Amino acid sequence: MSQTQPEHVDVLVVGAGLSGIGAAAQLRSRHPGRTVAVLEARESLGGTWDLFRYPGIRSDSDMFTFGYRWRPWPSDTSLADGPLILDYLRTVAEEYGVDELIRYRHKVVAAAWDSTDQRWTVTVEVSTGSTGEESETRTITTGLLWGCSGYYDYETGHAPQFPGAERFQGEIVHPQFWPEDLDHTGKKVVVIGSGATAITLVPAMAGEAEHVTMLQRSPTYVLNRPARDPLARKLAKLPEQVRYPVVRWANILMQVGSYQAFQKWPSWARKYIRSQTVKLVPDHVDVDTHFNPSYDPWDQRLCVVPNADLFKALRGGGASIVTDTIETFDETGIRLTSGEHLEADVIVTATGLKLKPFGGFAMTVDGAEVKLHDTMAYKALMLSDVPNFVFTIGYTNASWTLKADLVSDFVCRMLDHLDRTGQRSFVPRRDQGVGERPFMDFQSGYVLRALDDLPVQGDRAPWLLKQNYLVDVRHIRRGELDDGVLEFA
Repeated sequence: MSQTQPEHVDVLVVGAGLSGIGAAAQLRSRHPGRTVAVLEARESLGGTWDLFRYPGIRSDSDMFTFGYRWRPWPSDTSLADGPLILDYLRTVAEEYGVDELIRYRHKVVAAAWDSTDQRWTVTVEVSTGSTGEESETRTITTGLLWGCSGYYDYETGHAPQFPGAERFQGEIVHPQFWPEDLDHTGKKVVVIGSGATAITLVPAMAGEAEHVTMLQRSPTYVLNRPARDPLARKLAKLPEQVRYPVVRWANILMQVGSYQAFQKWPSWARKYIRSQTVKLVPDHVDVDTHFNPSYDPWDQRLCVVPNADLFKALRGGGASIVTDTIETFDETGIRLTSGEHLEADVIVTATGLKLKPFGGFAMTVDGAEVKLHDTMAYKALMLSDVPNFVFTIGYTNASWTLKADLVSDFVCRMLDHLDRTGQRSFVPRRDQGVGERPFMDFQSGYVLRALDDLPVQGDRAPWLLKQNYLVDVRHIRRGELDDGVLEFA
């Protein structure tokens, strides 16, 4: 179906997950006169928290920082499960009228900026019919394009090719595509992986499976945290508007402080984490084999478990951990390079995610293709020489939402600035004297695999991300917008 005149909205938000809902809610609250639309490729809101359905899925950030700054998390639960988080997002969407702005089955495939008109023309593929197998193409124009789809590829996960996988007679499952009818009751399960997904799955499945083995090529740092926040429980009788900021800031300071300390004194950090782990693992589990990574803390993201559930599963005998490499799958399980054989009825490949920056749609500026790796990120929320495009990507060393809230503040302040000055466009212009650094200074596999497809960052502000919320509050929420780097027209 063709359109004679494309629809126009003031702000177009791509993605109806945590970032997109927060973005639209702030626009509705702080700029009620502007027209806003939220495009969501899937059939429901929630993003990650609606897509992932594997057993035990939960946040690995505390909910007092994972919840929005302007909408308190409504309980003292610190590490919440997926259904609780999804319920929170749906509630926020309803309260702020965001649910009325979301257009489902709308996938952005291209966006073209025209400097003459000072607007984006966005090409959208809309799935139609009861099954969504048919589609039509529509166009929407907008003055501000806001990418809130994160950086994960929702359509494919990272799936290494394991030798002999075709011989295995049981079920092989990737957590990103968990079958609704999978029954692991009374079965032998092997979970391949050592990250947040694996350490969530193992205790969640251990109660019903005959046995769950976590098979990891290399260890991960795992820290224990109470499932319910102790400070939130102590302050439970205080009004929410008092309690929430206090608990939230306590968690922020703990996150920032521990990250800085671990980075500054890595040897001490390793010893500290090991001392805590020794207290939790059973005697038959060797800490230095299974919980002592070769890298320093925060070179990759630390994993957090609530109420020591992973360690309890190991102590109870329902789960075990093996650190080894895979030689081959066979009919009944996995043969390791050490010669050990792991029997399995179900193999879960919790081998990680793939990155697809900004949803993977093509961008052009005045007819020229935007090649992400040739751009430099400004304050980790805009791209050099790409006007009126803002993206939301959260922290790797703290709660995603801390950064998402700051980006919302930036956009709302920018819209105020444009109104006051009568200007319509803004773009960061790259200084050729600024040195290049990787977009994410992080050693996790999913980041390293995607570096060539990501923008770069600079070696100084405002092109350098400090990964420090306290610094970013000053620079993003309160810093001058007309800073000599942004060009206005």
